[in-house]
Amino acid sequence: MITVIGEALVDIISDPRRPGGIQAHPGGSPLNVAVGVARLGLATNLVTHYADDPPGHMVEEHLSASGVTAIRGGSARTSTAIATLGPDGGATYAFDISWDINGAALPALEAVQDSKHVHTGSIAAVLGPGDQATYGLLEAARERATISFDPNCRPAIGPDVAAARTQAERFVAASDIVKASDEDLAWLYPHRTPEESLAAWLELGPALVALTRGASGPVILARQGRVEMAAEPVTLADTVGAGDSFMAALISGLDQLAALGTGGRQRLQSLSHDELHALAAYANAAAAITCSRPGANPPHSAELGPLSVPVRTQLGH
Repeated sequence: MITVIGEALVDIISDPRRPGGIQAHPGGSPLNVAVGVARLGLATNLVTHYADDPPGHMVEEHLSASGVTAIRGGSARTSTAIATLGPDGGATYAFDISWDINGAALPALEAVQDSKHVHTGSIAAVLGPGDQATYGLLEAARERATISFDPNCRPAIGPDVAAARTQAERFVAASDIVKASDEDLAWLYPHRTPEESLAAWLELGPALVALTRGASGPVILARQGRVEMAAEPVTLADTVGAGDSFMAALISGLDQLAALGTGGRQRLQSLSHDELHALAAYANAAAAITCSRPGANPPHSAELGPLSVPVRTQLGH
């Protein structure tokens, strides 16, 4: 079981490149990761909030269709985000959002304690009052599960960069696996390069940190090595959810390498260069598929296929 903790919302996407181009899609970075992981064949919970309103019904149908089990708390209306696409397909966001999972404490605790991996990030890690509950669930999960975190920074939600930086570092230090975009790290640490920030985060405690760089492709950094590759060529629809698909595939790939859960922690810290390269390629391919179609629509396992590591690694050569 994988448990994801974080916001579910409806993205209202405005695309000036297309006449009448306003569409609504279920979204939220943690929701997208949960759907992506479930579509890649792992039993998945999402600890989240949405209401019994039309946007909430859209979220619920989306989760159900992908086999994600929702654990719901909070009492506010379902959150929304207006995503405006630029000429390059990139999105900027404006939010009407709340984050509170009050009322789901016991089922959420049971879920994380029964999981081999727990993921969180984005608004759930910075917006009160739910951010403290999110961190508490990670602490409760740590004994039995590996932890991953993606800050997926939203300056429109928390414009205080110093506070966001402190909170991000708190979650990084609690995690085994961290993924961030170059935009995240440029905002959090404007006076150093994203790779310098990535290396600094590795020193806080994770076994593996990954950097997505849009068209420049990903970097994965671990104590045993570094890999990078170019992004896969794709006919771009938009970039909505690409980073979340990358994160979901990273979790799936690590599961295929038996590197999740307390039993996988030692394995996670000793992945070979070939295995790190295979992980980057697998997650890179997932992100490319998502970029090729509108909205946050991560691939299924039949589209992506299994993680492929060179035989020489499997034979120990």
